[in-house]
Amino acid sequence: MKIEVLFPEICNLCGDLMNVRYLQQSCPELQVVETDLHTRPRFLDEEIALVYMGSATERGLELAVQALEPVKEEMEQRIAQGQLMLFTGNALDALSQGVDSDNGWKLQGLGILPTRAQYHMMQRHNSFYLGKMGEMDIVGFKSLFGHTYGAPEENELFRTVKGIGRNQQTALEGFRIRNLLATYVTGPLLVLNPPLARYLLQEMGAGDHLAFEEAAMEAYRIRVAEFAEEGRSYLY
Repeated sequence: MKIEVLFPEICNLCGDLMNVRYLQQSCPELQVVETDLHTRPRFLDEEIALVYMGSATERGLELAVQALEPVKEEMEQRIAQGQLMLFTGNALDALSQGVDSDNGWKLQGLGILPTRAQYHMMQRHNSFYLGKMGEMDIVGFKSLFGHTYGAPEENELFRTVKGIGRNQQTALEGFRIRNLLATYVTGPLLVLNPPLARYLLQEMGAGDHLAFEEAAMEAYRIRVAEFAEEGRSYLY
């Protein structure tokens, strides 16, 4: 059983690669394969339990899109077939229609998600996030230059309780299209949310054991309670 990490040489900000490390610690039988910018993604040709991509710089996003553009149609086919994928942080923007920045920088995205981001390079947004995935509490952080707009009010991954969703005008956060999960929330996301890590392990067919489960769950419960405190601002 394999997890494929896309472009770890550039998509490695915000501690995101620890998401994969935590899954591997929870299920040592998992094999992690790393695909660089010059290699055809393996999930297109073989059985991969989870495809993962994390945050990158703006230049990193450009390189990631350039690497995936030639296989975009194949990628969309695998998404339609139910391939399990997790994109965290600004990796979401690589899947979008694109990015417009107030400093003139633009990114033409893959166009898989029906949304477009707007960056404000001198107004970085930093906040904590509390939301729901069904009945599951989700906690984490956001640190990004902008938000994403124009998407229909559907296909959300999380529903915001405290913090900012896709943008300041909606409680919807991230996107879910079949088994493609994309969110701006970092943390690392799975380390801070052991129930979500367990969910992904189960979806992968990798059991439900969690590494350091007692400590991880205790920290998770404390963090959920702290983030939910009345009067506590989500900005920092």
